[in-house]
Formats: sequence, C-alpha cells, structure tokens
Amino acid sequence: MADRERLAALAATVGAFHVTDKAMRAGQERIDRALAAGEVDDSTARAYLDAVRRYFEPYEREAQGQLRHVDRELERLYQLQFNLTAERGVVAKRVEAVRGVLGALAELRGE
Repeated sequence: MADRERLAALAATVGAFHVTDKAMRAGQERIDRALAAGEVDDSTARAYLDAVRRYFEPYEREAQGQLRHVDRELERLYQLQFNLTAERGVVAKRVEAVRGVLGALAELRGE
C-alpha cells in the first residue's frame, strides 16, 4: 500500500526531530505503534497528519521569517562590501598618485 509507505516515511522523518510537545510526541508514539502493528486506520492516519500539520506549520512560518531576515542582512552586507571595495579602489589610486609625487620630490631633492 503506497499511502502506508508514505505515511511510514513521514513518521520516520518526523521521528528524527527532537519533539518536546507532549501532544505531538503522543501522536508520534501512536502512529509508530500502529505502523509497527500494521493497524493504521483512516482515523489514526488523519489524526497523525493533523497533529504534524499543527506542530510544524508554526515552525515553517518562523523559519521563513528568519530566512527573510538573514537575506536582508546579507543584502546589506553585500552592498557594504561593494561600497567598501569601490572606496578601497579610490584610496589605492590616491596612494599611488601621492607616492608618485613623493617619488618625484625625492628625485628632485637628490634623495
């Protein structure tokens, strides 16, 4: 049965998470027992899927928010890096020009 295999795969994936929520842990234990016994009925499967959705949806929203924040920070840093690189190029040219002047001065003074 393909749905049972997919349910078992989902249960294994969820089981790999460190779940502290009592309701989700209990749901995980129920589905694990039902899968092991080969007694997964529609009601048990539906209850488990609902529990997984309730547990993981808030984490997904939170993770998306964190990802947006990190992306904004990276954008800011890339812009800062771009600006500093451009500024460094200008300063390097200024250093080169000043060294040229000082070199010419030293030659004229016989140094």
